[in-house]
Amino acid sequence: MNATVELELPEGVKVSEAELKMILAAKLFDMGELSSGQAAKMAGKTRREFLESVGQYGVSVFQYDADELEEDLERLNQ
Repeated sequence: MNATVELELPEGVKVSEAELKMILAAKLFDMGELSSGQAAKMAGKTRREFLESVGQYGVSVFQYDADELEEDLERLNQ
């Protein structure tokens, strides 16, 4: 299910829509609500771009679940 969220930011907050998407995606990834691929899509980035930049938001990239780790290992072995 997709949801659309509309936010009213206080005057003076200078954060772009792209930055807000990244902040939200990073937080949902950190909470385990989104996989790295889902978070990347939400942020409008490739998975690699997302993983390379998520640390700027205080989020560790080492939150693999077993399925994601297995998928990555399979890709590396190809």
